[in-house]
Amino acid sequence: MDTPNVFELARLQELQSYKIFDTPPEADFDRLTRLAARTCATPVATIIFGDEQRPWSKSLVGLDLREAARAAAFCTHANGHAQPCIVPDTQKDPLFANHPLVLDKPGLRFYAGMPLISPRGFGLGTLAVMDLVPRTLTDEQLEALETLAEQVMAQLELRRQRHILADMMAAQDQMHSKLRHQTENLEEVQRIGHIGTWELRVQENRLLWSDEIYRIFGIEREGFQENFESFMSFVHPDDRAQRLAEQARVLQGQGPLNIQHRIIRRDGQVRYVQELAELVEDEIDHTLILAGTVQDITMHKQDEDELRRLATRLTTTLESITDGFYILDREWRFTYLNHEAERLLQRTQTDLIGKVLWDEFKEAVNQDFYREYHRAVTENCKVSFEEFFPPLNKWFAVSAYPSSAGLAVHFQDISAQRAAQDQLKLLETCVARLNDIVLITEAEPFDEPGPRIVFVNDAFERRTGYSREEVIGKTPRILQGPKTQRIELDRIRTALQKWEPVRTELINYKKNGEEFWLELDLVPVADATGWFTHWVAIERDITQRKVAEEEIKRLAFFDQLTRLPNRRLLLNRLKQTMAANARNKRQGALLFIDLDNFKTLNDTLGHDKGDQLLQQVAGRLTQCAREIDTVARLGGDEFVVMLVDLNENLQEAVKEAQIVGERILESFKQPYQLHNHEYQSTPSVGITLFSDYRDTLDELLKRADLAMYQAKAAGRNTLRFFDPDMQLAVSVRVSLEEELQRGLRDKEFSLYYQVQVDSAGNATGAEALVRWQHPHRGLVSPVEFIALAEETGLIIPLGHWVLETACAQLVDWAAQPEMAHLSLAVNVSARQFRHPEFVYQVLDVLQQTGADPLKLKLELTESLLLDNVEDTIAKMGALKAKGVGFSLDDFGTGYSSLSYLKRLPLDLLKIDKSFVKDVLTNPNDAAIARTIVALGQSLGLAVIAEGVETEAQHEFLAGHDCHAYQGYLFSKPLPLDQFKVFVLSRK
Repeated sequence: MDTPNVFELARLQELQSYKIFDTPPEADFDRLTRLAARTCATPVATIIFGDEQRPWSKSLVGLDLREAARAAAFCTHANGHAQPCIVPDTQKDPLFANHPLVLDKPGLRFYAGMPLISPRGFGLGTLAVMDLVPRTLTDEQLEALETLAEQVMAQLELRRQRHILADMMAAQDQMHSKLRHQTENLEEVQRIGHIGTWELRVQENRLLWSDEIYRIFGIEREGFQENFESFMSFVHPDDRAQRLAEQARVLQGQGPLNIQHRIIRRDGQVRYVQELAELVEDEIDHTLILAGTVQDITMHKQDEDELRRLATRLTTTLESITDGFYILDREWRFTYLNHEAERLLQRTQTDLIGKVLWDEFKEAVNQDFYREYHRAVTENCKVSFEEFFPPLNKWFAVSAYPSSAGLAVHFQDISAQRAAQDQLKLLETCVARLNDIVLITEAEPFDEPGPRIVFVNDAFERRTGYSREEVIGKTPRILQGPKTQRIELDRIRTALQKWEPVRTELINYKKNGEEFWLELDLVPVADATGWFTHWVAIERDITQRKVAEEEIKRLAFFDQLTRLPNRRLLLNRLKQTMAANARNKRQGALLFIDLDNFKTLNDTLGHDKGDQLLQQVAGRLTQCAREIDTVARLGGDEFVVMLVDLNENLQEAVKEAQIVGERILESFKQPYQLHNHEYQSTPSVGITLFSDYRDTLDELLKRADLAMYQAKAAGRNTLRFFDPDMQLAVSVRVSLEEELQRGLRDKEFSLYYQVQVDSAGNATGAEALVRWQHPHRGLVSPVEFIALAEETGLIIPLGHWVLETACAQLVDWAAQPEMAHLSLAVNVSARQFRHPEFVYQVLDVLQQTGADPLKLKLELTESLLLDNVEDTIAKMGALKAKGVGFSLDDFGTGYSSLSYLKRLPLDLLKIDKSFVKDVLTNPNDAAIARTIVALGQSLGLAVIAEGVETEAQHEFLAGHDCHAYQGYLFSKPLPLDQFKVFVLSRK
């Protein structure tokens, strides 16, 4: 790995001091990003910090959150530079032309990045705007973007100072005595950050100031009386009442002080300060101290005001671009029209320049038009009015300004707005009369308390009991209650953050506390610029439907006597559990419970007593199971308990199932009270374990039933597992796992190497294959232990050992001229690749061994493509940037998506040996092999065939442009010394 230079280390240290990485979004940065997008009229804007190793998107506007990582990489080119980076057309720029955000959606074509420069002159990141079309920025927009970048750094610097201040206050109790010995350092920090500190000893009413407060107030320490009255004398008279009220609140124990107000310095200057204070106890004499800070934030306030003025000026300029504009001279003749005026009036400059206004329009407008124009000239004032122009069937908003040259006129076509107003009135009337609830909120904020309600219709008032006045300005949380589904609220929140519509069913509450069900459709609404402004919710009361559904569900899926799930619901949940087990590699268990001698109870005491017993048994079984498990009644005296999410280790799962079974036996020891009759009942319990779809549902129930009969045959009131050999199988597996752990500890593993050759038969590299030299069983095939290593997690240390050994071997070969050209392929398991530290582990091994990353090829399987594709691409890209190559092993046997395949930074496709084996006899295998070669060529990837065993297979593959091979035709996997002899023999 390259060692960073001194400047880069200093820059990274400066960047880390701001603590910006891995922090949540912040409103101050989001406001600046949105203002940048609006100012530059772009749909996308972002704030990025970092470098090539660690970019971080602090704020993102206009892109889906899933694009944040790629947007960060997009800005990497501009990070760390002191000059703006402007790319008018990304497709024509070699740095950006092949970037995914250019090639794929959304297809960004324009990029402008303004560097974020720290006070020490380091480039820490970029404020960037992007557009979907080629373009550039005006000088005013560039100036505004630069100003916004300065505001980002000002906000960042203020944020750092606040963090420093917060850290100081949090540590004040414990570090009080030490701080007395660090006064000089503290004074320097205060001077740099314009932060002064003070302490008010409450019992003594004595106030102590730091030197920086004197500098902030513009006074000298000598001869000045430090007390609270002196302090308050500098507070602006209009702000003193609020300042005193805030301090009184803190002294009453109602939280810390945090206030911004004005002060008047001794020289008359008005400055803005921010005060933070907290009530603490002196750890020495235990007296109360109000400890606080004062920070001069005048420059920050001025920057905010200047930014608002700049935004207003830019907004006005941009809006004026779309206005019609013409100028009349003193004789009412046209002297100038802009292009928009020509378009709106449907007349050209040639038609109108030099013509008198009245000659053109006197038949088209009313007398108000003339009167307002004359008033503007005679009274030398601006006039504004709306006018309908019959020849064009349009409404115009007109503003006229008198000047020395005549009369300047701005006008806009407001026909659409007038029509929209009419439509809006009609829409409001219709919405108000809908039976469905209509609720409209602001688009933001997403955080607490959430978007505020701005509109509800009559149906909302009728169905909820709330009036408009009670909910306008509040959030929809006013309708939530104890049973409102948190999972659905989280789903709504996710949709809000992605600006996506969402449909759900939700429990809400009326004003009187009554619970009711709503079917909710929530959609975002954008303005003409594409900026999302509101959320519209359409809600239908489905309470009656839900009540009916619950009753139907109860009748269809629950036993009427015990209220437990019946056989149908049990089988449905069992099917779902088996599917979940297949994904999560977990175990489950069925416990079949039959009551001993239940028929005798019915025959002697009657069926009503039997029913009472069944109901009480249902209660005890439910108490023995977990909330996630299922207790069901199949019928008669037969019950089933389904245990889910047991340990993936079979032996541990058996123990967990046995514990529950013994708990059931123990619960039956207490007698049952059947009215006035005490009755003792015992169960027979049969247990079978299951994992995925290897057995049908009926087979599992039969196995549990058979195990139950084994328990009855053993004397009743006991439990039995279906398979007596299960413990033996578990023992064998546990023994192999222990031996595998010992083998790793005792270094019983070694690497074998199978050569890879080109079309001329020359050795180009090898695949590293792990072998286990067992002290008693001899050489153990990977088939016997790799799956167990994956299952137990031992594949992580085993894979790391393989990687270290392979890289060390590459270093050894690099020192041998006859072997230095060889590359080495290492298989990486899915579990190993998914490890969060995988990328860092590979880079660390390369650095520790000194291996050339260009010689290392990592072989991945298609199973990696089935889940979390974006994470796979990111990890591969990080290693690819360091030179590590990738091949897709067993290609063609899985379910690769070509859309994903073309995004992966692959170098090589491997034709699986299952296709090569029958390539001469099976037309389908031959077609697949040819297709893989053609696909590799179209994607610019090399192709190698594995499992080549005959010359005929070799010739077929070579005849279809496959020129790299691996298999027994050339060599079987060999230990290191034999492999070297083999390579040298082919020279």
